[in-house]
Amino acid sequence: MPARTPTESNRLLLDYRAEAARLPRLPYPIHDCHTHINGDHAARIYREARDLYGASFTYSQTQLQHLGTVRAALGGSVRFVAIPDYSSQDRATALTSGLIDTISRWHAEGARMVKFWCAPRGRELGRDAGDVRLLTLDNPWRRRHMDHAASLGMAFMVHVADPDTWFRTKYADASFFGTKASHYEPLERLADEYRAVPWLVAHMGGWPEDLRFLDGLLTRQPNLHLDTSATKWIVRELSRHPTPEVVAFFTKWKHRIVFGTDIVTSESHVGGPSTGGPPVQHTVTTPEGAFDLYASRYWALRVMFETDHEGESPIADPDLALVEPDRHHGMSAPLLKGHRLPAPVLRAIYHDTPRALFDPVYAR
Repeated sequence: MPARTPTESNRLLLDYRAEAARLPRLPYPIHDCHTHINGDHAARIYREARDLYGASFTYSQTQLQHLGTVRAALGGSVRFVAIPDYSSQDRATALTSGLIDTISRWHAEGARMVKFWCAPRGRELGRDAGDVRLLTLDNPWRRRHMDHAASLGMAFMVHVADPDTWFRTKYADASFFGTKASHYEPLERLADEYRAVPWLVAHMGGWPEDLRFLDGLLTRQPNLHLDTSATKWIVRELSRHPTPEVVAFFTKWKHRIVFGTDIVTSESHVGGPSTGGPPVQHTVTTPEGAFDLYASRYWALRVMFETDHEGESPIADPDLALVEPDRHHGMSAPLLKGHRLPAPVLRAIYHDTPRALFDPVYAR
């Protein structure tokens, strides 16, 4: 048997199937509330990884043209989140007037949540489409999209900010990208205005580096909820916090936090053509490579939340080299520190909170 080679998703050469068996079998299914599942073979590999790690229910931001394929692969265990047609040749229309129709089409297919992506780098995409503020959260078109989605009884998901590492490097020009804090001003204004709508703010609200800020945000805005997605980012930053602080935060807000991974699947992961969705930056092209990519996210988050493990993450984190290129390289990884959340907190974020938050929405 040829020697295995470390990869971006498996630096430590773990057997992720055996590792899944070592984790406790939970008496309830985990709900993964933030994924991007596309492709046929890739979606079926994702399902194997998901099920092995006890995450047998998925919310997916699937490309509309792949809805049927993903539904066939995941059956009744998937709920869809409406997204724009980012692959459109006419991006300006797809993100403005065209999105009204897209939301309606998604609603007819059962989607009951719509994603508003307004990351700072969206200003570059907006500039290329003729309006630098096209993708900002308080753009007039976004307000029309929100009005339409709210009229259909849909919840909102929003990506509002990116890692502090990016604001130190990629977004260093605050005159163009704004400060990180400035991106929360429209979020809070609109959360006030759409008070009856449940909001899910992705990636630990976009600020896992600052639990005190998130505590204030959740206190001020009772309709905001957080997900734990963007595994590399969340592992890096939550591992830096003292365990008592993490446990106290998750215990206080267990009814406002849901589990998510941000796993992106694509047929390119198994040697086929790209199937759209967010940019695929991984080099995997085999079924086993795809399995490791998807399983690694479940392994890292469950180990961090459920155990007292402490060691390097098996997932390479290029943000380390982005900030400190003299100390790190592309295969460097941060510390992964287990915080062993109490069992009632785990049950809440894995199962009870997503059921309480989303079941009424998707029943409409």
